[in-house]
Amino acid sequence: MNTSTVETQSPSATSATVSDEILLVQLSDGRAISVPLAWYPRLVHGTIAERNRWRLVGNGRGIHWPDLDEDISVDNLLSGKPSGESQGSLKRWLEMRSQGKNGNN
Repeated sequence: MNTSTVETQSPSATSATVSDEILLVQLSDGRAISVPLAWYPRLVHGTIAERNRWRLVGNGRGIHWPDLDEDISVDNLLSGKPSGESQGSLKRWLEMRSQGKNGNN
């Protein structure tokens, strides 16, 4: 028996929109995926300006928010994986923010 295999490549991100409740990512294959913002605590704690300042990385394989030191991959979004950041790491980041440090060190 012969089996045909087709290599599939995950779509890339083309844009991102962050509201108070969801992260909406437009994909190169025409789909859009939305996930609860609560999955990404750094985005939850970011200001509107910080949330709106993002860039595509890895040819759209991921999205980076420089002011929040947050990176989210398209593959994780498609797999339904929320942030893997530990509570300790988030707590340290929030403490640094409250002290006026950007947390990108």
